[in-house]
Amino acid sequence: MPKWGASPLDQAVSDRHAARRPAKETSAPPLVYAALDLGTNNCRLLMATPQGDGFRVLDAFSRTTRLGEGLATSGALSPEAVERTIAALKTCASRMNRRGVTRFRAVATEACRRATNCHDFLARVSAETGLAMDIISAEEEARLALAGCAPLLDRRIADALVFDIGGGSTELIHVAVSPRPGAEEIVGLASLPLGVVTLAEERGAALNDPQGYADTVDAVTERLRLFDADGLLSRLIAEGRVQMLGTSGTVTTLAGVHLSLPRYDRSAVDGLVMDFDAVKRVSRHLVRADAEQRAHHPCIGQDRADLVVAGCAILEAICRLWPVGRLRVADRGVREGVLLSMMRTDKIEAAAE
Repeated sequence: MPKWGASPLDQAVSDRHAARRPAKETSAPPLVYAALDLGTNNCRLLMATPQGDGFRVLDAFSRTTRLGEGLATSGALSPEAVERTIAALKTCASRMNRRGVTRFRAVATEACRRATNCHDFLARVSAETGLAMDIISAEEEARLALAGCAPLLDRRIADALVFDIGGGSTELIHVAVSPRPGAEEIVGLASLPLGVVTLAEERGAALNDPQGYADTVDAVTERLRLFDADGLLSRLIAEGRVQMLGTSGTVTTLAGVHLSLPRYDRSAVDGLVMDFDAVKRVSRHLVRADAEQRAHHPCIGQDRADLVVAGCAILEAICRLWPVGRLRVADRGVREGVLLSMMRTDKIEAAAE
């Protein structure tokens, strides 16, 4: 079984040395990169080759594993969640083998940061799949999410509020936008232990009741308020200097519902701008629907039917606190940030040789 580590694989090193030796081939095959993001709710894999300042996607995989199911109550990963997640990670390892991946990094986020039995879980992952996982800090998670979706920022607007509503946490980032891509400056950053899985478990059936939903939005608003304790972001919004960019399953799902897509289409969703009235209208529509109706929507499905309303509550609280008026949707994030980070590091090292 191959060992997939967080640093360049031996084969990648071998390929590079071979490329510098005289050979019959005119050029070495391109390196194949892979990034794996293991979150509280989903396991996502993306494989690509470098192309200019970006990359060309070769393959992608996503599966809902609910790794953090019950974590808020028990403090540990449940046996059922562990089995689901290891099954998904085995699929990831198999896909990487088929694609001949030569450079790889896997990151684990909030569920693994919080679980008391995470060490045992990661040991099983290594033994059964060959995957070595990095448990990254909340700050690094936010920075990777920003790096992944930064190409969608409007360079004409000086400041941005970028957010990522995850399964176990929500990241909020105040960004000073540079005219030069890649030169963004983080003004403020926070990761709150508030995600769609944790909120759905905390609030339960109350989320399906209009009054219970409204009470949840009020409560979440108060929990998010500390991010802008000095009022700077609010003042900039009042001056019309702030844009909003959201990257998460919540915003992409709402975008798909808003567009009435017959099936989810990334090309239609990624980069879409929604005004806040549309966000609120779709959110309230989903609150009024029952679980079966949500499950049958092609952009939601059974896996997200009981979680999407919790995401709506978090998103509505964000829109209430910081009334920018419009939201750009990003179907990209941590995986893309990991890929770009690896590729840029390799490019710098290659130029220095």
